[in-house]
Amino acid sequence: KCDVCDVRFYDASNLTSHKRTHTGERPYKCDFCGVNFIRSHHLKVHKRTHTGEKPHKCDVCGVGFSDSGSLIKHRKKHTVE
Repeated sequence: KCDVCDVRFYDASNLTSHKRTHTGERPYKCDFCGVNFIRSHHLKVHKRTHTGEKPHKCDVCGVGFSDSGSLIKHRKKHTVE
């Protein structure tokens, strides 16, 4: 449980990351541009903006995306209503 805002977490690592929103700590730094992140995964996705890596591919049209959320949003464009 967060001692600042009382939010509960089942996973200790999620609590640790959450506490950084209160402290301002951002321990994961991009070695390309120097931007800092709270979570290592956010840094990993961010680095793809520098490398051009797009590992999430649309199975309909083949367009690639750097993060799964963008692919999910894109995939809805192919859905016929």
